[in-house]
Amino acid sequence: MARGIKEERRWLSADELALVEKTRHPALGLLADRDLIELRKLVRDRRDRARDIAARQRRELRGKAPPKGAQPATSDAGTREKRDVLAAALKRINTEEARRQTKAAKAELVDSAKRALELRRAAETKTIRPEAGQTAHEGFHPKASPAYSLRNPAKLGAISQHNKNVQAKRDSR
Repeated sequence: MARGIKEERRWLSADELALVEKTRHPALGLLADRDLIELRKLVRDRRDRARDIAARQRRELRGKAPPKGAQPATSDAGTREKRDVLAAALKRINTEEARRQTKAAKAELVDSAKRALELRRAAETKTIRPEAGQTAHEGFHPKASPAYSLRNPAKLGAISQHNKNVQAKRDSR
């Protein structure tokens, strides 16, 4: 559920509010990488502290732990809200860091591809290939295929000769 800035002011101290303000859009994008890492560490420490206090207050409410401080805890709602606000700020920081890593990875990939293309072009200019030699210019022209016939052309003369031999044999009788 979205929280308003007025509600966050009610749950956070002044220095925590300053940290959370740095995690909002315009300020978060302007931070340097080193500052972003430092901010994440500070917000994570504050979130962990709020989480531990909320857990201790819940134990006090259930009667599992002795009260810490002058008065026993009556509710842990404010501390839970503080924890949730700080967790949302930490999530924004992590998202920004992931976005920056993705952007850096894309830039590195583009640089790598450009380097590979330059190397390939340099290698192609150094490659020595023999000339193609004589070429057909207009290309080859295949012979026209003969018309298909049922008779084998090699056997045509053999059949005629066989008929001549048979006729000569008859005539000689």
